[in-house]
Amino acid sequence: MNLIIRLLLNAIAVFALAHILNGVQVDSYVTAIIVALVLSVLNLLVKPLLVILTFPITVVTLGLFLLIINGLIILLADNFITGFSVTNIWWAILFSILLSIFQSVLQSLFKSD
Repeated sequence: MNLIIRLLLNAIAVFALAHILNGVQVDSYVTAIIVALVLSVLNLLVKPLLVILTFPITVVTLGLFLLIINGLIILLADNFITGFSVTNIWWAILFSILLSIFQSVLQSLFKSD
C-alpha cells in the first residue's frame, strides 16, 4: 500500500511540474502515473549502471555529474512514453531537481508514523 501511495505522490509531482515548467509536457493524469512508474523502474535498473560507469567523472565533478545522469534518465523516459515530452537536457535537469524536491516535500507531508 505504501508503494502505491508513493507512486501516486510522484505522479502528482510530475503532473504539477509539467504545468509549471514550459519545457515539460504531460498529456493526462494517467500519463503522469505512467511517467512516475517508468522513472521508478529506470532509477532502479538503469541509474546504478550509469553511476558505476561514470564514477570517475562523478568524482572529478564532486557529484555534480549525477544531475546529468538524472536528466538523461528523464530523457530516456521521454523516449519510452507517448504523451510525455521534455524539450532538452536542461529542462530535464531542472525537472529532475524540482521533482526530487517535490517528492520529498509531499512524502514528508503524507508520512505515516
